[in-house]
Order: sequence, then C-alpha cells, then structure tokens
Amino acid sequence: MEIKDKVAVITGAASGIGHAVCLDLAARGVKAIAMIDMNDGVKTASELINKEAKHTVTIPFVGDTTDEKFRENVFDTMEKQFGIVSICVPCAGITRDALAVKVDKETGKAEIYSIDKFRQVVEINLIAPIYWAMELIARIAEDRASQGLKKWHPDERVQGTVIFIGSISSQGNKGQVSYASTKAGLEGAAATLTKEAIFHGVRCGVIHPGFTDTPMVRAMGQEYIEKNILKDTQLGRLIRPTEIADAICFMISNSAVSGELWADAGWHPSPA
Repeated sequence: MEIKDKVAVITGAASGIGHAVCLDLAARGVKAIAMIDMNDGVKTASELINKEAKHTVTIPFVGDTTDEKFRENVFDTMEKQFGIVSICVPCAGITRDALAVKVDKETGKAEIYSIDKFRQVVEINLIAPIYWAMELIARIAEDRASQGLKKWHPDERVQGTVIFIGSISSQGNKGQVSYASTKAGLEGAAATLTKEAIFHGVRCGVIHPGFTDTPMVRAMGQEYIEKNILKDTQLGRLIRPTEIADAICFMISNSAVSGELWADAGWHPSPA
C-alpha cells in the first residue's frame, strides 16, 4: 500500500515508538496524521514535525484512547478535513509490572497480582488498540458500501492497514503477567481481524519490538537495563524507536508481509 498521500491515526504519539512512526510517515509523504496521546506533550511533538515538514501534516489530539466518543471524534475530524483514514498504528500502552504471586517473607502469605491493575492494562493495551483498528475497518467498509462496492479485489490495491504493537514479552516474561497477556492477545486479534477485514481490503499485522529506547523502558533504570537486558541482546544496545518505525512502515507498504514481524535485536534471555 502506498503511504504517500494517505491519512493515518497514531496513538501514543507524544514519545517513543508512536512519535517515531509519525516522523517516518511524514518523511514518506503521508497527507495527514492524527497524533493522539494522553498528555499535552503531543501538541509540542506535532508542532515540531509540522515545522520540519514546512506544512501542517500532523493534527494533535489529547484524550483517553479507551474512550469510545474520543475515538469516534478523531476519525470524524480526520475524515472531514483530509478523507478516509487508511493507516492505523495504535502505539499507546502501559506496564504495571509485578510478580503474579509473591509470598511475604515475614507472614508467609501469598499476594496475588492486583486484578484492578490487570484490568487497566487490558483496557489500554488490548481492548483499546483492537477498537481503534475496528474503527478504521468500519469506516472503510462504510465508504466502500456508499460507492456500491462489495468484496474487495486485488486490482483495487490495499484499502487500509493496521499494525499492532506487540512485544517480545508476548512469549512470557517474569513480572509481566498482565502486559504479556495483552501483547499475546493482539496476535489473536490481528489474525482474526485480517481474515474478516480483507473482505474490505484491509490488512492487519503485529510487530513485536524488543527492548526499545523509550520512556517506558528507561523507567526500569540503567542498572536493570545493563543487568537484565543488554547482556542478553546480540546487538548490545537498546533498539532505537526509529528502527521500529522503519519496520512498521515496511509492514504498511509491503502487502506481501503478513502476520507477525519480530524486531528483537537478537534478545535471548538466559535461563533462570
């Protein structure tokens, strides 16, 4: 699918992978990008990209990605100003790491991971991305129906692409029972949605980044990164967000690439 002159929606766009994707899409000539984040930093990020592009290519939106009305408003606004949205990369995500079961050394009592934290991670990392994807699929389906078009044909070219942000943690990672569950869940969602959405010409895929130089990873602390990440990473460093963004754009533009792409920098953790 051509990226040039397309309309994109990116969540988690103020920093990290989401911001890098916006930069890359702008450099590749996308018509417009909805940059979405929970904080006002997305406005500054948007201004910087527009300044570099020397025209308005990004539109910032501040809001909660789990809010249905907010999601609908983003798509409505972009459609009215720029046309149908055909690229969606929902990057917003959180971690709430802790062992699934931890025994208190003094009392001998077992503490189970907070169900409230689990539900919060599921809402943001799994349910929200899936619904942003389905919003794109629904809008393209309606647009095609309005033109009297039914089952998509390859001669029409791909109509839309969704790339979910998975993680190497989807294979299982200590202290990440909620996070790993959501990232593994995206694999099933993408596999199912793409089987349905290809009827309308929409593809869905998942990229599984390794440890990337983002605020989320940096929050682990340099000591933890050195001890538990870099020593098991063949590349010997954290992955740059720009490298993941480049891989995402590859997945968008090359329609022969389906399913999942692993971008783990050769991370192979030592046995416990």
